[in-house]
Amino acid sequence: MRLATFNLLHGRSLTDGRVDADRVSAAVAALDADILGLQEVDHGQPRSGHLDLTALAADALGAHSHRFAPAVLGTPGETWRPWTAADEARADPTYGIALVSRWPVLRWQATPLPAAPVRSPIWAPGPGGGLILLRDEPRVLLAAVIDAPTGPLTVACTHLSFVPGWNVRQLRTAVRALAQLPAPRILLGDLNLPAALARAVSRWRILARRPTYPAVQPRTQLDHILADPRGAHRLGHVTAVDTPASTISDHRPLLVQLEPRPQ
Repeated sequence: MRLATFNLLHGRSLTDGRVDADRVSAAVAALDADILGLQEVDHGQPRSGHLDLTALAADALGAHSHRFAPAVLGTPGETWRPWTAADEARADPTYGIALVSRWPVLRWQATPLPAAPVRSPIWAPGPGGGLILLRDEPRVLLAAVIDAPTGPLTVACTHLSFVPGWNVRQLRTAVRALAQLPAPRILLGDLNLPAALARAVSRWRILARRPTYPAVQPRTQLDHILADPRGAHRLGHVTAVDTPASTISDHRPLLVQLEPRPQ
């Protein structure tokens, strides 16, 4: 079983600033993941050609189970507001996270993670980028109880705040929410935290240590695959997988391979 997490940067290339469906499909297909968590996912956004990036990723992996969880209605960096359940029927552009699985999902659960109340400086990558003072966006935790070949497995995806301290608070909320779902439990995502802090706050195992940011010459690990130690023995042997080169995003994907232990 292969699991991956990938901050897509809505599929944008840092070389030409374009979002191309074929590039996104190729980048996702190269991961060959059985379960994939995606962050910075566009749905119906003009800047990404009105693509449904979640469905595109699912098609690239041959996966029939997938869900997009919007956090924002509108376009980040332009005009937006927090997405609410009342917006379900609207056709407006949205932005959030997604989970894709090659196996059936028995149950979905979304948990809102409110935005930080303050603006913070952040580095915007690519042409025209630089240091900007940014209003934080609301976040969401999307969990799935998956009917995997080895038995039920809870896998969740999130993208935590870039605001120091607030992301720690969100991670604690995520861990509490996941404790209500069946073990073993795995969290995929861009946590905007170094590995040591993510481990100390969550008290979960770090399954892979690889620098993931920035994509060209990664120096730090912001993207993580964590496992709740309760029930983690059922995951089997864990191996970090070298990531393939990608033509999209300012992050590198992170992958692990799980090999069931002989009975």
